[in-house]
Amino acid sequence: MTRYLQDLVTDQARHRPGDIAIQLNDETLHYGELDSWSTQLAHALRKHGCREGDRVCTLMPKSPRAIATLVGIYKAGCIFVPLDWESPASRLCAIIANSDPTMILAAGPVNELLDELVTLPAFKQSLTLTLLDDDLAANVSSDIHSAFSLQDIQSCSIDRIELLKPPDVAHILFTSGSTGVPKGVMVTHQSVLAFVDWAVKYFSLDNTDRVSGHSPLHFDLSVFDIFGAFAAGAALHLVPDNFKMRPDLLVSWIRDQRLTQWFSVPAAFTYVAKFNALNAVKLPCLKRVIWCGEVLPVPSLVYWMQHVPQASFTNLYGPTETTIASSYYTVVECPTDQVTEIPIGQGCEGEAIRVLNKDMQPCDVGEIGDLYISGVGLSPGYWKNEDANSQAFIIDAASGERCYRTGDLGRLGADHEIYFVGRTDTQVKSRGFRIEIGEIEAALNAVDVLRESAIVALASSNFDGVTLCCSYVARDNDALSPVVLRAALSRALPWYMIPSRWQQHDTLPRNGSGKIDRPQLKEYWLTSKNTRAAEVPYV
Repeated sequence: MTRYLQDLVTDQARHRPGDIAIQLNDETLHYGELDSWSTQLAHALRKHGCREGDRVCTLMPKSPRAIATLVGIYKAGCIFVPLDWESPASRLCAIIANSDPTMILAAGPVNELLDELVTLPAFKQSLTLTLLDDDLAANVSSDIHSAFSLQDIQSCSIDRIELLKPPDVAHILFTSGSTGVPKGVMVTHQSVLAFVDWAVKYFSLDNTDRVSGHSPLHFDLSVFDIFGAFAAGAALHLVPDNFKMRPDLLVSWIRDQRLTQWFSVPAAFTYVAKFNALNAVKLPCLKRVIWCGEVLPVPSLVYWMQHVPQASFTNLYGPTETTIASSYYTVVECPTDQVTEIPIGQGCEGEAIRVLNKDMQPCDVGEIGDLYISGVGLSPGYWKNEDANSQAFIIDAASGERCYRTGDLGRLGADHEIYFVGRTDTQVKSRGFRIEIGEIEAALNAVDVLRESAIVALASSNFDGVTLCCSYVARDNDALSPVVLRAALSRALPWYMIPSRWQQHDTLPRNGSGKIDRPQLKEYWLTSKNTRAAEVPYV
């Protein structure tokens, strides 16, 4: 019998209805409550026109109700499309237009964003909005009407909906796109379940575990937080937003919640290490520490391993297109020097990760090549984007396998482990978020006070891992404050894509073909003593 992600909740509700499923501050959902409420929401969605394969967007901060909502979307046979509630309305409108949802479910402090969203010309006026929050319903524009309310959901049946044909796709996650338009990655129920089954077994997760929920819902790492916990019957503890900026509060919270598993991006680990937050706080319950999304600096790893010696430390690697992670490496012993490289390891069960040369042949030991991934985690592709699909998802002529060209470089070590080397294109990672330089530059090109601009990314020793630098020329060569440009970009891009260093130029350097000379600009920034624009740290 085919399993789906929502079945994990139903199974746990049957065996341990009174156990905690999700907790955030004083808000708690037990497995029985989670199963019942999500089923009632599914009935409400079906009653209001949602059918198998329809896309349903959510616009809400991460919370127990938000996670119950995504389970309800699955139970209705629909595809979950999370919207980043901290992104500007114009970017969200592009995602909504591309995903063509039947409904948007909103909750939390998003009233101003909704008011702006529905006034944009590109917004689909026929789209059904549902407000799952009484306070939100009282504060949005009088022009916004909710299809149904929380009270309507509570009056719905708790009987299981028998789906005629459940969709293969569970959710669509939108990532930064090099053309300036976000790309929607389709992820299937079966690929998530394959990873979760492996991870529960490998990490020995069970119903006594208390695991972290650190990543936002539009970020693929959250999928493991949620369904790894549900598969094991564990308790998912969501990290309060106000703790993310305070490493001292964060580690105290990990201690007080008695977490047994911490899973996050390296920026969080580095932030804690930078402020020596573990010096005064012990974490005796922590059994496993896992990171993914970018390279963890060795000094940060050493710091954590020295302060939490009883825990195992595992590096996961894999882009959104291959479902959460495709390879793993558990650190055998604490590095003794600062130049030790931590491998991304070998493929998870059912996954294959290979280092290939330009002829698609395996590279020799030590030779740098392109990383390709195939196996059970492979996405069906990008939503409504055949051009991107044909470039990224290819058929390996030698094996006949469909595989994903990651755009990452790697090498096979003498120890037969794979090591990450870097990128082949202009994509960077900052605080775990995937950023296409082209999307930032496309947004800058739309700012009418600029003649031209260019973005370069510098490696940073700070917790974010990379510093985005913007060089620009004003249209009329007048003095143009970075504050003006930051404000303009913040209306088009999420906060993590806004450059933190800015410099106005009379002209930008050109290479022999007349294009902007980016290597020269990078050298400029490496040697420049320019003052920084405001730089806000985030974990």
